[in-house]
Amino acid sequence: MSPYFVVERSRIMMDTKKITALAEQKLQGTDLFVVDCTCSPANEIELILDSDTSVGIDACADLSRAIEAELDRDAEDFSLTVMSAGIGSELRSLRQYRKLVGNSVEVLLANGIKLLARLDEVTEEGITLSYEEKQTVEGKKRKQLVKVCRTYPFSEIKSTKEWLDFK
Repeated sequence: MSPYFVVERSRIMMDTKKITALAEQKLQGTDLFVVDCTCSPANEIELILDSDTSVGIDACADLSRAIEAELDRDAEDFSLTVMSAGIGSELRSLRQYRKLVGNSVEVLLANGIKLLARLDEVTEEGITLSYEEKQTVEGKKRKQLVKVCRTYPFSEIKSTKEWLDFK
């Protein structure tokens, strides 16, 4: 065995909870809210915002500057990216679901079934969707399209995205 050891300087990852708390504090009184905050081992921080209306680039830049002013670059090197949750990105918070009530969504269930449906209701436990489904109808030879309204618990949902129809 060699008596020499290579010692790497370990990096401490930035605390995403601290960054989220700073962002939420700065966003108070606005319709903006934090959707997610992640940090890579290289301290590349991504803060994702959404809004009940829209997220402007100026709001992202202002928040980025405000958070960076609160953090000490001498203590830890990091990069911070503040961005809006893009159209078509997965919904991650109840507030995002609630703002889409009445709109079309694409839901991927845990069992692999994909649904294109109208989001009718959102609760802490799950969502209620309405959509058309082919079912056997008594007195008919072929399956018929029938409007279905079902509630799915979040535990059965793999992902949900806003559906935009460009037709």
